[in-house]
Amino acid sequence: MSFTSRLAELGVSLPSAPAPAANYVPYVKTGNTVYVSGQISSDSQGMITGKLGETMDIEAGAAAARCCAISLLAQVQAACDGDIERLVRVVKLTGFVNSTAEFTDQPKVINGASDFLVEALGDAGRHARSAVSAASLPFGVAVEIEGIFEVQ
Repeated sequence: MSFTSRLAELGVSLPSAPAPAANYVPYVKTGNTVYVSGQISSDSQGMITGKLGETMDIEAGAAAARCCAISLLAQVQAACDGDIERLVRVVKLTGFVNSTAEFTDQPKVINGASDFLVEALGDAGRHARSAVSAASLPFGVAVEIEGIFEVQ
């Protein structure tokens, strides 16, 4: 089954790739590798803000991470001239969680992205990963995730 079909079954339509908010590019493609800049948690309503362990629970954080994964795929699609089927696999994610010093469930939050990518892409969505805490993130967003992808 194609990635496009899997995404459609999940009710996901990839948005236009978000534009960068400063002096950097949203992705760099070198050879068969695409490095995607950090994608902040946002959806059709705007930025998803909050601090895990204070104003947001794990379930809401995981939903925010899922939104980051969708934005990552939108950037990969843009890097592949609009053809997400050129994606070979997700190589690595690095997830940053806006959380209190006492919050220790960053991996559970980033699971929202990891689980979505495996659900949407099958084995091609399995990846190496880091999940770390941040005292704050840009604009007060809950999650930011960057990724490395292999493409054709």
